[in-house]
Amino acid sequence: MSNYSKKMVEVSQVTLLREQDAHKEPVLDVRNLGIDFGGLTAVDNFSISMGPTEISGLIGPNGAGKTTIFNLLTSVYQPTRGSILLKGIDTKGKTTAQVARMGIARTFQNIRLFGNMSALDNVKVGMHYEIPYSFVSSMLHLPSYYKAEKTANAKAMELLDFMGLADVADHQAGSLPYGVQRRLEIVRALATDPAIVLLDEPAAGMNPSETAELTDQIRRIRDTFHIAIFLIEHDMNLVMNVCEAIAVVNYGKIIAKGTPDQVKNNPAVIEAYLGRKDG
Repeated sequence: MSNYSKKMVEVSQVTLLREQDAHKEPVLDVRNLGIDFGGLTAVDNFSISMGPTEISGLIGPNGAGKTTIFNLLTSVYQPTRGSILLKGIDTKGKTTAQVARMGIARTFQNIRLFGNMSALDNVKVGMHYEIPYSFVSSMLHLPSYYKAEKTANAKAMELLDFMGLADVADHQAGSLPYGVQRRLEIVRALATDPAIVLLDEPAAGMNPSETAELTDQIRRIRDTFHIAIFLIEHDMNLVMNVCEAIAVVNYGKIIAKGTPDQVKNNPAVIEAYLGRKDG
């Protein structure tokens, strides 16, 4: 049973935080973010702040700019304007690898596992920043190599077990069912010891039973690792059941922000998804 309250409190015009996080430094603080591709504005004036143990959602119609926003947050793209603070540190000019080391991890809309590697080795890839042995010790199989490998294997197995994947540790990732691959990608993200995980359509391709299980697992991830989770998802049942705050974007701009109840009853959101009613 989670010890976290679902109560949200408004701390500024752009910030809605969980009650437990209201007096803590945001893990993610984004202000007036925007990016232009040539003459096209893909994202404009995007602002959001997330507490260190918050589960939030980013929703909107297809082509609304959601994945572009995730690419900005992870430095795949550099913003044309605005700022991104991760645990109070500006990520401007940082590479994707640098922001990963700062504490942001993500999964992708299109799964990016190493298909010919085992599930265990895929998880260990996510730990490469913290594995302490050198290239020389790995080549010569020095004692430091074996010690680090043993530690890495133990941690990877613990994470796989947490997501119910211990029994597929030795299976090739590419041979696993689609829903299992989705969960494995989340495990690999957790292996980086992140402060916040970005999940890009984690329930895509899952059946209703797998989606319900994923909903519970997202809560368990937050409650166990005490991290923030920011997700893009088209499955509204998952979004409304697991997210405590939701931002809605359309044409690269936020059109609504609030709790699930506030968002689902917002006329602008209804229009964006269903279209304007004539008459």
